[in-house]
Amino acid sequence: MKIATRVKPGAARARVGGEGSEGELVIAVTERAVDGQATEAARKALARALGVAPSRVRLARGARSKIKLWEVDCEPGEIPARAAALRRQDLTGKPGGVAGSGESCAPA
Repeated sequence: MKIATRVKPGAARARVGGEGSEGELVIAVTERAVDGQATEAARKALARALGVAPSRVRLARGARSKIKLWEVDCEPGEIPARAAALRRQDLTGKPGGVAGSGESCAPA
């Protein structure tokens, strides 16, 4: 599955949730955009939010951009609802963040 994200480096708190101006999932990370630190933090945060191992999330496009396209190794249809739920959340500190509904991309 492919997921488009907008990474916000240097945030006060790490969060996954909300929707960017182009419909992408927003990932805020505390790491700065230096030497790929923010990208790696975003990869790990996305994996945690989706309930998969970080090794199952790979950057497909956008290594030097705030807009990134990720490939998540899972069966089709396993996590679209989880990704949609994350997009509906906001980054204002309301319950949610990287915690999830228990949906997972783990093999059955």
